[in-house]
Amino acid sequence: MHTKLISVEALKALLQSPHPPLVFDCSFDLGDAQAGLRQFEKSHIPGAVYAHLDRDLSDKSHPDGARAGRHPLPQRESFAAWLAAAGLSKGRQVVVYDRQGANYCGRLWWMLKWIGHDAVAVLDGGLQAWQAAGHATDAGPNQAQRTATSGPFEAQGSLVISLETADIAARLGAPDLTVIDARATPRFRGEVEPLDPVAGHIPGALNRPFALNLDGQGRFKPAALLRQEFEDLLAGRDPASVVHHCGSGVSALPNLLAMAVAGLGTTALYPGSWSAWCNTPGSPIAKS
Repeated sequence: MHTKLISVEALKALLQSPHPPLVFDCSFDLGDAQAGLRQFEKSHIPGAVYAHLDRDLSDKSHPDGARAGRHPLPQRESFAAWLAAAGLSKGRQVVVYDRQGANYCGRLWWMLKWIGHDAVAVLDGGLQAWQAAGHATDAGPNQAQRTATSGPFEAQGSLVISLETADIAARLGAPDLTVIDARATPRFRGEVEPLDPVAGHIPGALNRPFALNLDGQGRFKPAALLRQEFEDLLAGRDPASVVHHCGSGVSALPNLLAMAVAGLGTTALYPGSWSAWCNTPGSPIAKS
């Protein structure tokens, strides 16, 4: 079972096996919500199902409105039903990828673990690595991947840690809370803010832009190097105190995955992230 990363070679072998994995393409663009689907229709791994960040991996009708952030999590039951319709059954291996440096597929990776499905891995290097290895791609519209063995898929107990705005606010400044912000440094410092109404960051947060986890070929850096980089960032803080944060609970996931790859354990996610924090009255904001 693959639970973190999977290589192109391992995925190719699984796809040729008697029990192929369910593959999701999560390509997306925050500036153009339909760009990912167009990319998928132009080229995708054969048999892949498209997962749309706004429609499939978020609940834009969340009753808390802006206070829930730009990409609120959907109801667990409705998400499980969507996965079942896509062809997922209990225990089936899932592989997720995108073509944006794992910025979006990490969301589905985490969400599957959020509903208790551990057999999910991110394709290291994304679609670019698949194509660079000379493997074929398909074109055309999205299709569900139902199989004869697929049956009802139901959400189970969460395998991850999720914190809300109130949780962060209550522990702000405490030694058992270390917020790592995955946004680009100018956004973290409050110099620019292209997506949310207020610029800045959560007081005391550390900044590690998510792209720092990848090497020049778009693959995750070796585990030992990632471990050293995170230990340097934490400067003695307990990895178990870490909660990951970004703009809307999406680009924080490469950092969370990288810490897992590095052997630093299961760390928490703040799904609402900055878009929830800055829309919650009374939330303190820092700049610099």
